[in-house]
Order: sequence, then C-alpha cells, then structure tokens
Amino acid sequence: MFYRVSMRSGYLPPHTRLRELSATEWDALVARHPHGHLLQTHAWGRLKAAHGWHANWSAIFTNREQPIGMVMMLVRALPYGLGRIGYVPHGPVVDWDDEASAAAALHAVRSLGCRQRVFATVVEPDLLDTPSDRRLLTRLGLKPAHFSVQPRRTIWVNLDVDEDVDMLAAMKPKTRYNIGLARRRGVTVRAGSVEDAPLFYRLLRTTAERDQFSIHTLDYYRDFLCLFAQGEDAPARLLIAEYQQQPLAALVVAAVGERAIYLYGASSDQQRELMPTYLLQWEAMLWARRRGCKTYDLWGIPDEDEATLEANFERRSDGLWGVYRFKRGFGGQVVRYIGAWVDVRSPLRWWLFQQACRWRKTTGLAA
Repeated sequence: MFYRVSMRSGYLPPHTRLRELSATEWDALVARHPHGHLLQTHAWGRLKAAHGWHANWSAIFTNREQPIGMVMMLVRALPYGLGRIGYVPHGPVVDWDDEASAAAALHAVRSLGCRQRVFATVVEPDLLDTPSDRRLLTRLGLKPAHFSVQPRRTIWVNLDVDEDVDMLAAMKPKTRYNIGLARRRGVTVRAGSVEDAPLFYRLLRTTAERDQFSIHTLDYYRDFLCLFAQGEDAPARLLIAEYQQQPLAALVVAAVGERAIYLYGASSDQQRELMPTYLLQWEAMLWARRRGCKTYDLWGIPDEDEATLEANFERRSDGLWGVYRFKRGFGGQVVRYIGAWVDVRSPLRWWLFQQACRWRKTTGLAA
C-alpha cells in the first residue's frame, strides 16, 4: 500500500518534491539514516493510529531522487474543544547539520500541520542538547516547550566493542555479579511471541502497581508485538526470564539501524532475589549486538546532571530514581536530548493547552 501526502504549494523549497513511499521503503530509509528512530518508523505510526492518533507521513526528495527528510507526524483531537495538536516524536528524520535540509523537513512539518488544522505541532528532534542545536532550532522558527514527552535524559551503552566480555567489563561489578548469579541459580531467557502478550501484560500490571506508573491496554502491547516482533528478522524482540518454567520478568527491546532501545520492562514480585532483570538486559544487549547495533539506549533516567545523579541515587527511590539505580550498573554514557520544541499556529489555543497541562500535570501526548 502507498500513502500520498499532499502539501500546499509554496511550502517546499525549490528543486524538491514529495515522493510516494511504501511502508517497507519508508522503514528502510529510517533504518539507514543516522537520525532514524523507532518512533519515526511507518510501523510506529500505524501502531499509534490504532490507538487514538491519526498518523501522517511525508518524505521530501530532491529532483535527483535524493532523500532530504522524512516526517511521521501524529495528530490528536484534544478534549474540551481545545482543537487538534500535532506531535513529531524523535523527528523529523533529517541531517540536522545541513540547515537547508532541516528547513525543508520543517516546511513539511508545517505543511502537514496546516493540512491537519492543528493549533500547534510539538517536535522532539533526535538531537542531543547542545547550544549550537538550540540556536539552529530557534533560527528555524521553533520555540522550546515547557515539557518533554519522551525521556529527556538517558544512558547509552556502547555495543561497538571487540568481544561480548568487553561490554561486561564496562559494567559495575555488582551488575556483572547479578548477571552471573541469575545464570548460576537457573534463570533462563527465552524469546516470546504475540501469544505471550497476556503474560507480559500481567507482569507489566504488577510492575505498574508496585512502581506507580501508567501503562497502555493489553491490546496496545499485542498490536506492538504484531507489528514489530513477528519473525526472526523482526526489529523487536520480547524476552522472558523464567525459573523452573515460572515467568519472573520480561522486556521488549527494539532495534532500528545501529541503535537499540529498551522500550518496556516488567517483573514479578516473586523471587526477585534471583536477579532475572539483570540477565534479561544482558540477553537484550547480546541480541542487539548480533543485529549490528552499536548503541543500546536504556530509555529514561531522572533529568539531572551526572553529579547530582551519582550523589542521590542511593537515597532516592521516587520517580525514575529507582530505575537509575538499576540502569547505571550497566555502564554507558549519560546523555540528554534537546527535548520538545513547538511550532505554534494559534497562540491562544497553545496558551490554553499549556494551562490545561499544568492543571492536569500531563500533556496527553505520550507516544
């Protein structure tokens, strides 16, 4: 199936045009691009379209058939008559070092927003937080938002090493010990399938109740597995840790291009002393490395500088502090994304949206 996105005349720069792309072509281009991200894949758009969003795809090419940029935009109608808002998670997919290409991609964002009649579009580029890139986004007409949708700060584990043992060597001693302990005590890890979605969801509900965070419905995770984790070469994998055939923990890891992401994790309240979550992460990293990934993104820690993180992780357990205590053990580099920026079409509606966010303490844009 092909998807056509029309744009207003005058939005595209000279010598550029839109091209039709199949879902397969789209995801292949995203996977090859240095700024390609799971949340900009065609499959991610289809997942969100099945759960309350409207997905839009726009690819810009030169007249010489060279791809310039790609935008997967999600659109949602907000309650209370606020209108429609656009959201571009970890996109557009573009060479941000080439300002002309970045401008063309943001033209596509604005055109999609106009076509979808949004009052604003929230853009979360796949960029680290640097002064030069902040200046770039400002020159391109975006303004920083007061919130972020995706995790602002995370840990990247280096998979681009000579041997698997080199990854172990970079970890904290206690983490290495716990990986070995899980193996010695008989914990095993198997690949799950769509049929394991209810099992994964039970573990996830237990984790959500224990750690007090919200989750999607069972259908959402089942749909994710159908789209991303079908077949040996699929871009995602559900891994399940068991002890004597009893499920203890599970995670979902996804890989696009040279980057893998620890997307979802869940664990039982039973036999946690067997350290199944440590062995799961290790097996997920091995899977990602076999796929050719060079980076493993642990996907979310408290948004504090590294000195603050290290000074407080032993005594704090609120918010993401508990997961930071776990994730820091795998080594890696703490990085911070540039966060959410916004293209505002209706200042009044944007102001009302921000007031609603502060009142409800949520943006409603989680994707």
